[in-house]
Amino acid sequence: MSEPMAEPPKSLSDPSELFVAYLDWERSVIARKLAGLTEQELRTAVLPSGWTPIELLKHLVYMEQRWLVWGFAAQQVPSPWGDHDLQTERWHVGPQETLAELLAALDEVGQKTRAIIAGAKLEDPAAIGGRFQEDGVAPSLSWILFHVLQEYARHAGHLDVVRELIDGDTGE
Repeated sequence: MSEPMAEPPKSLSDPSELFVAYLDWERSVIARKLAGLTEQELRTAVLPSGWTPIELLKHLVYMEQRWLVWGFAAQQVPSPWGDHDLQTERWHVGPQETLAELLAALDEVGQKTRAIIAGAKLEDPAAIGGRFQEDGVAPSLSWILFHVLQEYARHAGHLDVVRELIDGDTGE
């Protein structure tokens, strides 16, 4: 199994650079946890909650897009809740969607996030018109980035458990 990129160096102190580096690192951890799983393992739930590893990956792609592209930047996106089946309110992945495509989408949303961070200040509020429709309720970029980072960390931990149950693999 491939190794994730190295954790950001301890010498890194600029908050914007830390967010970029840690989000990149968390995405690499997610990709590593999915590497080597068979198609059946990717699409089979092993926890009682019923989600599959590939569904979690798709959720992370859409989660980051919802908070940063649609949320902070207020850019229109075709389907901000495209990871959810609106009838069951569960994550879903179509049979035609592949791991390679979703990993490419994860990389693409990461590139968009890096560009958004580079063009804004951490204290800037999210733009009105995308996810946020009212002044005064839009969070700052730093709040959004903390939220996205904790979501990645939490879901990476979920994949740690799932991967250990599937084949005994542990660690970052």
